[in-house]
Amino acid sequence: MAEAVLVDLFGLTLNSQENYPTLLKTLDAVRSHHAAKAKLLCIMCCSNISCERNGDLDTYELETTNGLSALLREFEIVSNPSMAASLYTIKQKIDEKNLSSIKVMVPMQRKTLMKAFIDQLFTDVYNFEFEDLQVTLKGGLLKQSTEISMITTQELEAIQNEIETYLRSLPALKGELTILTTPLISDIFIHGFTTRTGGISYIPTLSSFNLFSSSKRRDPRVVVQENLRRLGSAAGFNVKKFYRIKTDHANDVWVMGRKEPESYDGITTNQRGVTIAALGADCIPIIFADPVKKACGVAHAGWKGTLLGVAMATVNAMIAEYGCSLEDIIVILGPSVGPCCFTLPRESANAFHNIDPECVRLFESPNPYVDIRKATRILLEQGGILPQNIQDQIQDLNLCTSCHPEKFFSHVRDGLNFGTQIGFISIKE
Repeated sequence: MAEAVLVDLFGLTLNSQENYPTLLKTLDAVRSHHAAKAKLLCIMCCSNISCERNGDLDTYELETTNGLSALLREFEIVSNPSMAASLYTIKQKIDEKNLSSIKVMVPMQRKTLMKAFIDQLFTDVYNFEFEDLQVTLKGGLLKQSTEISMITTQELEAIQNEIETYLRSLPALKGELTILTTPLISDIFIHGFTTRTGGISYIPTLSSFNLFSSSKRRDPRVVVQENLRRLGSAAGFNVKKFYRIKTDHANDVWVMGRKEPESYDGITTNQRGVTIAALGADCIPIIFADPVKKACGVAHAGWKGTLLGVAMATVNAMIAEYGCSLEDIIVILGPSVGPCCFTLPRESANAFHNIDPECVRLFESPNPYVDIRKATRILLEQGGILPQNIQDQIQDLNLCTSCHPEKFFSHVRDGLNFGTQIGFISIKE
């Protein structure tokens, strides 16, 4: 049974009293069939449905008008001139109730259009079922009586533009966009680490500056892309030349310009104007910069990647590909989970203890606390990076992501539906 029912009246004229009997019959059937189990009954329209009296009404008309008024109170009505705005508002109502099974009652000729909007605004978390809405209103007849099976390229572009325009108009949530930077990185680079404020993601664990979308999260790609657009505007990079790591929690590195692997936890480049980024939501987003050879890199270092040496693998790729020298490479560790909040089973923690006993707290316990930041620094220094060229304990970069929910996303703290921040770098054009 559907958890939410959406009735699409967007293309119909509603404010005519001669339409009230048909509308009353249609909505009453929806209510009777779904009200007992559905947690949300919603009507989407492009004009307000009103049942105000205009002049004298006979008894039948009065009863119909009053009946419709009473019935409408059992629905949430979303009225907006824009389909994008209406569906996004409805999505918020669905997400507030944590619903995922949605029945859409839509006129046959609008079904393909509705699906195109839904594909943009929802992810695979949601399960949609479509039912033909049988309603014919006087003055509101739709010209086509059969389903349009395809959306043209131009129509799809129009839908995408409508959604993007609407999302751009939304205010930033939870404060201003904040980018953490360090003076250790030369100004020939654009770089930074994001926090969780200044975006438009509204779901609590993803709000507000989530920068990763997946089929398992409720944030669609278009929302993440709008957050990224705002980041690019604030930081000064071109979002059309932006590349994220395809995380595998291993140590593969993509040298940009070579064939891209299916997954990798490091990227290096010497191409100007290209921005590369490492994801993080407890794992460490790491930035690498060589101002001499004008090359840079990023890495995603979770506990597995740390043990597999992803940080030094990225350094070695820069040396091999661009002729970088160890003494010239600057390494910045972004915000990550601290040893105060991160535990591993003792057999896994033992590998960190072997790196240095100071990387593990309460080692004799079944689940010792592990310091992946300290382990990363030690491995970088052992690999030849100068200690003074590693920055991991300054400003907000060393704050534990799990301990600071106002600043950072955290998988440890928030569970599977966690948001994502990034570390990014590019060489200025």
